[in-house]
Formats: sequence, C-alpha cells, structure tokens
Amino acid sequence: WVEVRPRLPALRPDGLRSASLQLAGATAAAAVAAAAAAASTASSTSKCEDDDVSHELYADEQRTVALFKRCSASVVHINTFVEGVVRTRGLHFDLQEIPAGTGSGFLWDHKHIVTNFHVIKDADRATVVLADGTSCEATLVGVEPDSDLAVLRIKSAEDRNLVPLERGRSSGLHVGQRVFAIGNPFGLDQTLTNGIVSGLGREMRGVTGRIIRGLVQTDAAINPGNSGGPLLDARGRLIGVNTMIASPSGAFAGVGFAIPVDTVVRIVDQLVKWGRTKRGYLGVFLAPDHVKQQVSRQLRRNGNLGIEGALIVNIEPGSPAESAGLKPTYQTRGGLVLGDEILTVSGERISTVEHLLDVVESYSIGDIVEIRFRRRSGADDPGEVKTATVKLSERPGRYQHQGGGFGPAGGGYGTGPVSGGGGGG
Repeated sequence: WVEVRPRLPALRPDGLRSASLQLAGATAAAAVAAAAAAASTASSTSKCEDDDVSHELYADEQRTVALFKRCSASVVHINTFVEGVVRTRGLHFDLQEIPAGTGSGFLWDHKHIVTNFHVIKDADRATVVLADGTSCEATLVGVEPDSDLAVLRIKSAEDRNLVPLERGRSSGLHVGQRVFAIGNPFGLDQTLTNGIVSGLGREMRGVTGRIIRGLVQTDAAINPGNSGGPLLDARGRLIGVNTMIASPSGAFAGVGFAIPVDTVVRIVDQLVKWGRTKRGYLGVFLAPDHVKQQVSRQLRRNGNLGIEGALIVNIEPGSPAESAGLKPTYQTRGGLVLGDEILTVSGERISTVEHLLDVVESYSIGDIVEIRFRRRSGADDPGEVKTATVKLSERPGRYQHQGGGFGPAGGGYGTGPVSGGGGGG
C-alpha cells in the first residue's frame, strides 16, 4: 500500500512574523476595548451616584423625591405677629411685637403668596421664610374670608429667583388618586406627607361661619402649621389649598380638607387684580333655616301653606332687591307680616339660605336674573306667586382690604352690613 501525506505549504519567516503581529494586534485591541468599557461603566456608575439615587431607590420613590425637590422650593413658611402691651418693670408697660402663629403658603407667581385667611386673620405683620431660609417682609394684597383664602406680596421680589407651582385642575380629580401635601406642621418646615383623594365635593363650615363647598378630602396628614400649604397631584401640580381637618381631638385623624384649585384660581385672580372679590349681589337678609322651619310649622298648624323657599327678613337700602320691589318681614298692630319668599332664581329652585347665596354669587355683576317669589299679606294669606327681574350689582365685601400692610395700620378690613343671624345675598 502507498501512504499518501498531504503536502503543506511552507511558511516563510516573514509569514510567521505577519501572523504573530496580527494576533498581537487583535489581543491589544480587545484589551483596549475592555478597558474602555470598564471605564465607561465606572463613569456611568459614578455619575449615577452623583446625580440621582436610582441605584438605591425604587422607581416610585425616585419620582416622589424628584417631586419634593422640584415643588418644595415654591412652598413658604409664614410667621405672623401682633402688637401687644407687655409689662416690663413695676408699673411700666411697653408696646411689643408678639408672635401670633405660623402657617404655610406657596408661590402663586413671581411675587405673590397664597395662604389661608385664618393664618393671617389677626396679624399686624407677617414674614415669609423661603425654602432657602431667607426671611422676607410681606404685605397683604387681599382676602376672601368666606373661602378662607388670602394673598400676600413679597417685598423686593424682583431681586429673587422665585418659581411658582404649576397649576392643575380639580374638576378632573378621582377618589383614590395619589396626592402630596407640603407644609410646616408644628413649625417643622418643608415637611412632605402623602395619601390619596378620599372624597370629593365635601362641605365644611369655614372661619366666617359660611359653608365652604366642593372641598377635596384627603388622608394625607394635615396638622397645625400645614394650613395654606399646597395639595399636589402625582405630577407635582397644584390641585388644592390645605385648609382644615375633621377631628374630635384636634389632632389629625385621617380626614383633611383642601380648597379645590379651580375655586382658588377664580378667587385669587380677583384678589390680585382688585384686592377683593367681585360677586353678584342681591341685597337681602334671610331668616336662618331653623327659624324658617319653625315659622313654616306654625303656618301648617294653622292650615296654611308652609315656607318652601328662602324667607326675606330685611332688605339693604339701595340694593337690587329694593329696586326690584321685594318686600321684607315687618311688624304691624295686627301681627307679623312675613316678607317675600324667594322660590326660584332664573329657574333654579331655592330651598335654603346657603343655596340662594351660592346661586346669586355664581352670577357676574350686571347679570339680569328672574326671581319668582311668594308674597303674603297676612298670616292667613296663602300668598300670591309673582315674578321680578333683578339686575345684580357688586356685592359689598365684609372684608375689603384698603391698602398695603396688615390690620388697622394698613387699612385693615372694611366691614359691610351683616344679617341678623341669617344670611345676606
């Protein structure tokens, strides 16, 4: 047999050198690439550690941290002061400035602060502490006590880089969506709490005794000092102003309330522009609902028709109601003659004092409304239903701010007529 061996090509010395160089070059290139990748990874890791906390927090935690960093810069701490007489030595008395309380607020624009009315209600002076710790003097722009809102202006705001909060809308809120509150509870500034929207359209009695409607209910912790601070959605947009809690003990019990941002926008824009709110005004004083019910029961016992609407007790001189010919309740020798009973306003049925006030104030100054009312000539008169056309005028504010500053020294709050225990519309 014959052994066949394959014939291999001969390698010349220069071929060996070329193969060796190619192998060495590939090895070096791989080493350089690996080193570059390692350096890139180290750089990315270092940058990640320096710029954010994504290496140690979950995604939802990162979003919460970012929200607080972005929004807390727009939240302020408000300190209020009153002037009081302090006994110093013996029978000597000095007029000194006394701390009155604290609250929260937030930047509405580059110079205005929004807070609650009850935060600054009795103050002679207020200071605003910004997120960076800078303390600024503030002047009062305007208040709307019935909605528990107030607007302050920061002095020398042009010299500061102030960033207002982004505004959302409260009309699209849903029960169950996440919310955040930033404020200064118990003087602990820049405190963040979170929770959910636990209810919508709530009604609570405010500082003036008027019902505040449409409140947002939340279980985010709201404590003394949080008043006037912002309620934010998960994107950091303003959806309400924290104003009060419901609690049997005075401590937070999981039920807090915020004024919805749609209401805040409507009121604050007027306060910034005019220093007060301008609302439709009818000029009637109404019997409280419980008094109306007592009178109604007496009428029914006598076989007459009870009172279904809002009973007019008195009428403001020169008001639209007087011009329209509406009549108040008055006393005669024969007994009490009931005033006109307002049944509807432009087709909307009226059943309570608050309802009438809300309906009238929903119209603009100069609007013309049609009022249906029942007029009685005596206790045994079933009454006649009539119609009057009324042109609404501007509502005289019970708390119209007259100038810059706080309290009497700055003009204070002008007072208008008040009703005898009932409501004025």
